Amino acid sequence: MNKKIAVIKGDGIGPEIVNEAEKVLNKIGEKYGHTFEYTDVLMGGCAIDTTGVPLPQETIDICLASDSVLLGAVGGPKWDTLPGNLRPEAGLLGIRGAMKLFANIRPAKLIPALAGACPLKDEITKNGLDLVIVRELIGGAYFGERDTHVDENGVKHASDSMAYADYEVERICRVAFDMARKRGKKVHSVDKANVLDSSRLWREVAHKVAKDYPDVEFQDILVDNTAMQLVHNPAQFDVMVTENLFGDILSDEASMITGSLGMIPSASLGEGSLGLYEPIHGSAPDIAGQNKANPLATILSVAMMLRYSFDMSEEADAVEKAVDEVLADGYRTGDIMSEGMKCVTCSEMGDLVAQKI
Repeated sequence: MNKKIAVIKGDGIGPEIVNEAEKVLNKIGEKYGHTFEYTDVLMGGCAIDTTGVPLPQETIDICLASDSVLLGAVGGPKWDTLPGNLRPEAGLLGIRGAMKLFANIRPAKLIPALAGACPLKDEITKNGLDLVIVRELIGGAYFGERDTHVDENGVKHASDSMAYADYEVERICRVAFDMARKRGKKVHSVDKANVLDSSRLWREVAHKVAKDYPDVEFQDILVDNTAMQLVHNPAQFDVMVTENLFGDILSDEASMITGSLGMIPSASLGEGSLGLYEPIHGSAPDIAGQNKANPLATILSVAMMLRYSFDMSEEADAVEKAVDEVLADGYRTGDIMSEGMKCVTCSEMGDLVAQKI
């Protein structure tokens, strides 16, 4: 099978970690008889430096014509003083909108070999941690109307609108319920319905969708309580669905209690099979070019690509198993290094995973 992948290596450590993900994909291709064709495109700071904008139209066109998109990381202090619409992060929001990717899937799983890196007490994690956060991606405060102005008294005001339509809530909830049916059959819908009108609509629609899934346990939970429960009893969660801003914050919290941001992949999906796959960590410019980065989140993002965009479950399982085995053998990059383990470089970690496959 031949698949076309648009590759956005991006900024900072992006090129290094994407190179290792491609190495693993190539190994999968060799073993299972697939061909992966890569087309490098620009987005983020590197695009600004080259073209003057964070998301060139050529990048959008190539991404839309591909079977999937692999992204490293974008951004860095070099571009922090630019106006909001010209910062690297604007490219990320733009490509999500152009590809109509409304569902961000972020798993958070405590890998046994990394249990010691979890900041929570053993008595809290003894029942495990294996959840998925399904975050609405192209609505809410990040895409709502915004305004900054100075009034007649010289006072500066800023506002951001958190807006949702019922169909936007329904489609993301259905993604969550469908996923729960393949996992632990439990959905928590996160909102702030005691304060926000947008959350009251969210809750109304979530209850409507839940009626179509009688085999899935369903529960509302307020976002502030969710933040507390994630560090008090994370084992209670299976699939969590929430709006854009809440999901952004909660998924970072969930990833940290697994031990390292460098281990968490993500998938951004729309109505079809085209998806955007990326690690959730940043561009880490302080270690860029030093071969120190952890490529495992990007490699695990490739596993999600194989599973969700290419319908290659066996191949995805092979990648995830290889990562588990390398970690069980005691190999670590610097960010997850602990006493008695064997520290390896970014490229060495990619080699080890590919060899396991």
